[in-house]
Amino acid sequence: MNYRLVRLGGAVPVMLMIAACTLEPRYQRPALPVQQTWPDGAALQARDEDTRAAVPAAAADIGWREFFTDPALQKLIEIALVNNRDARIAAINVAAARAQYQIQRASLFPDIAATGTETAERVPASVISAEEGGHGATIPGINPNGTVIRYFSASLGLTSYEVDLFGRMRSLNHEKLEQYFGYQQTQRSAVISLVAEVANAYLTVLADQALLALTQDTYDSQKASYELTRQTYERDISTRLDLRQAETSVDTAQANLALYTRQLAQDKNALVLLLGAPIPADLPHSAIDDEHILEDIPAGLPSDLLVRRPDVLAAENDLIAANASIGAARAAFFPSITLTGNIGTASGELSGLFKDGSKSWTFEPTISLPIFAGGSNVANLKLAKVQKELYVAQYEQTIQTAFREVADALIGRGTLDDQLRAQAALQDATQDSYALSDLRFRNGIDNYLTVLESQRSMYAAQQNVISLKLARLQNLVTLYKALGGGWQEHTNTSATTGAGAAP
Repeated sequence: MNYRLVRLGGAVPVMLMIAACTLEPRYQRPALPVQQTWPDGAALQARDEDTRAAVPAAAADIGWREFFTDPALQKLIEIALVNNRDARIAAINVAAARAQYQIQRASLFPDIAATGTETAERVPASVISAEEGGHGATIPGINPNGTVIRYFSASLGLTSYEVDLFGRMRSLNHEKLEQYFGYQQTQRSAVISLVAEVANAYLTVLADQALLALTQDTYDSQKASYELTRQTYERDISTRLDLRQAETSVDTAQANLALYTRQLAQDKNALVLLLGAPIPADLPHSAIDDEHILEDIPAGLPSDLLVRRPDVLAAENDLIAANASIGAARAAFFPSITLTGNIGTASGELSGLFKDGSKSWTFEPTISLPIFAGGSNVANLKLAKVQKELYVAQYEQTIQTAFREVADALIGRGTLDDQLRAQAALQDATQDSYALSDLRFRNGIDNYLTVLESQRSMYAAQQNVISLKLARLQNLVTLYKALGGGWQEHTNTSATTGAGAAP
């Protein structure tokens, strides 16, 4: 019995058991660095309870088609997801991270290669003479020009395979895997941001169109009023001051008309950039006053952000990757074993390559024990620990930022509706005031200054109503994005969270 083989066979399971371990610290998720509830407020709580009852799915699981119910907006989001360059860059980064992980993962397995070689060597006659008969000796039958030696071999070899006794390679593989997951989540964040940006740009265009239409109506009304004032001035019923005041209102409306025309064109250009393609000519018509552009959503709990928001998940993936790098840095202090070898056949003639007696093999195990590295291993370990602390801080900062974004959006949702109702009531009051002041001017009771002030107040109130409608809708978009919504096209009531499967 070959006792060496017996001892080797008994050592293999032990080596495999050691290789299954790593020196990574046990990962523990940092404590939530924010309070456990959203900001208090009776209006906020009541609103969220009503929304939760109406929408059973979590906000992050609501598909953008179910949240953005406007057909025109759905069409624009479709176009952007296909053509937007930022979305393409995010997808390419994921593909690159996946390739890097697969490259690192391949190091866990031995490289086995089949090779076939022919070696030809010319040996001078003087060398052969020296070896056979001594220096300067002449041996009969030796070609004075030397001899050509040919050597053929075929083998199956193992190339520099590192036995991962202390988990260094496994830790590096784990690090790359978590980085790949992080890029996946970053791609999701890019898609969520793109969907929200397209929605906000589209809503801005709708608001621009409403402001432009309001300004056009105001201009037409003021121009008609100016013509009427001019006629009364020519009949000496009104004064020149009244005429000039009426003229200023027309000029103001005309200047605003140019302003909103330019603003609408520029905001459409911004939307085109997000789409990565022209705005379709057959886009369904919508208006900022439409009731069913967006749906409402529940807020959930702050802890939901840990498993719902892709940027939080990406930050945790980076943290876990940094934790794995500590294991790799620790393993550098321990010996490493590298195996190199091959088995095959060798012959001086090609025809004898696979004959009996041509078998050949080599086996070269190498053990490397770090003794002196100038402090690089210690420095690498310190760096890995410092980087982990950095990622802990970034992870906590990401959560705090997410908490604030959701809290701000909830506050906006709880107050913008009340503000919009109050502003609408103010708009109605200014419209009545303008109508009454204009009537009093036409009857000679008041001067035109009163009409002008009433008209300015009414126009400002109408503009504020449109601006508040835009702010309310964009705040809902922000809340949807802040809660992690926008990644899925359709609502998934049985959605599972996480980075996904390893490639």
